Amino acid sequence: MSTEEPKPRKDPEPSGVDLARVALRAAKEQARARGDAARQKKQARRGGGLRSGARADGRDPMALGSAINRLISERGWEAPAAVGGVMGRWPQIVGEDLAKHCVPQRYDEDERVLSVSCDSTAWATQLRLLAPTLVARLNEDLGHGTVRMIKVNGPGGPARRYGPLRAPGSTGPGDTYG
Repeated sequence: MSTEEPKPRKDPEPSGVDLARVALRAAKEQARARGDAARQKKQARRGGGLRSGARADGRDPMALGSAINRLISERGWEAPAAVGGVMGRWPQIVGEDLAKHCVPQRYDEDERVLSVSCDSTAWATQLRLLAPTLVARLNEDLGHGTVRMIKVNGPGGPARRYGPLRAPGSTGPGDTYG
């Protein structure tokens, strides 16, 4: 008998909402393709080929907002666009004090992790304490399960100094330990 525990899967299982979005997007694309093909056949029968007429078709100009919304939905960029909007409204979501010291850096759509960098370890600790509340607030705004975790990064280390006693290619004092 082995006492090994099964290793957890790294890939998250898609939730019902994600599966529904994918299915809806695929159905819309198929319907659009069927409609375009039928329209082209009808115009070809008339002998005119593709030409513009009095009625609206896919080649007519559209408003910028409509074009952007169409592009976002066709490409499946709904979640990243929503998170990008949150990054723009970061001060309203977390508060002015916290926003002065903590800035969202990137959103990993696969892992559903929002990375935030802070300018001091004290603010990084404060944000780690507030992370569950912020995740709940973000998911309330974006939809359930959009953000699973907030990864908090503290300030970076000091700039590396080069001098006469440095070996070329050295990564610092820790590079001699294996």
